[in-house]
Amino acid sequence: MGDRAVVTGGAGFLGTHLCLRLVEFGHDVVCIDDLSTGAPMNVAGLEAAGVTVVRHDVVDPLPVAGPVSLVAHLACPPSPTYYLRHGIDTLRCAADGTRHALELAGDRGARCVIASTSEIYGDPLEHPQTELYRGNVDPTGPRSVYDEGKRYAEALAVAHHRERGTDVGIARIFNTYGPRMRADDGRMIPTFIAQALAGDPLTVSGDGQQTRSLCYVDDLVDGLMALADSSVGVPVNLGNPVEMTVREVAEAVCDAVGVPVDLVHGPAAPDDPVRRRPDIGRADTLLGWRPRVGLVDGLARTVAWFAGQPGRVSPPSGASTSPV
Repeated sequence: MGDRAVVTGGAGFLGTHLCLRLVEFGHDVVCIDDLSTGAPMNVAGLEAAGVTVVRHDVVDPLPVAGPVSLVAHLACPPSPTYYLRHGIDTLRCAADGTRHALELAGDRGARCVIASTSEIYGDPLEHPQTELYRGNVDPTGPRSVYDEGKRYAEALAVAHHRERGTDVGIARIFNTYGPRMRADDGRMIPTFIAQALAGDPLTVSGDGQQTRSLCYVDDLVDGLMALADSSVGVPVNLGNPVEMTVREVAEAVCDAVGVPVDLVHGPAAPDDPVRRRPDIGRADTLLGWRPRVGLVDGLARTVAWFAGQPGRVSPPSGASTSPV
């Protein structure tokens, strides 16, 4: 990478961590975010670190002048609470937002790293999931706006590379957690932690036997940095291959918070994948990357951060979690 990086969705959970890591490594960083899901407190932290924050919707061309060496396109709401309500906006972000990120990278001769997702595999019929698996996705289901939007974004990135020579990297990101997640976004870990800290029962979708693989955010950012520094153009799974049931995750959160296990089971989430675990052989071979932070350590760090956010931690009202 060179000296200047643009991060779309940079005020979000993952984007904030990536922006700060890039600053740590000496890069001039521009964060582009419309703050529809990013947290204002994240913006203050970015600006204090020297990041230039531009409030802008990526469905419009990106207002960045001058040289750029890296475009990290993270803008797209991963929260089911948001994308189930704002399907059209989610699709526009995946389509137009990705196009504008690729155009900026192509025009400036920059590398463009696209944040894709394990959701492109849908409810997988292959386990664990390798990058060669084509997925089992319902194109008209309630989650399709996110799943198919990300599949389109990958297709667009590859088309840009083939037709225009744009230098692209595609990160298929599996479940990631850590500090700066929003407690109210409907995802499993922040919801469980907020409920446990409030002394409420933890709401589990379905029977809790569906599985997930949870990667701590520092490890995931390590993977994104390695992908950005490489010339790898094929999709790469980034995630932790340790597989756990949702019930086991809920129990681990209770242990981390120091409260008794108290679970309430709600209806299963629509199109909820039954099993999810990445094969990270490609990331290991091509990037030299493997996660290092275990769940106990990662949860301890995450719980400590949530516990230090007075007045900002409140679980979503009345809904069971979507274990995404």
